[in-house]
Amino acid sequence: MSVPDDREPATITPYRDGPLVVRGDFRLVDADGVEFDPGRDVVALCRCGKSGLKPFCDGSHKRTGFSAPSAPRSDRPSQRLAALESDLGED
Repeated sequence: MSVPDDREPATITPYRDGPLVVRGDFRLVDADGVEFDPGRDVVALCRCGKSGLKPFCDGSHKRTGFSAPSAPRSDRPSQRLAALESDLGED
């Protein structure tokens, strides 16, 4: 999917024990592949399965005790490269 110059590409952030937050330029389609407009550039998508507004989050995860991790933390490529060079003795 190409992104118009004035739009940011989509990012999806899983929040700990909560929704997936989607930001940027994205398309949302139903199970039949029919696109619908959520009316905004940022949406929270349900991960707990209990929302009354599916596919959107309505906060039900808080009442149901839903548990899921947030996005994994990872080093930036430059940090990984520096660590590798250090391990190889190339300081």
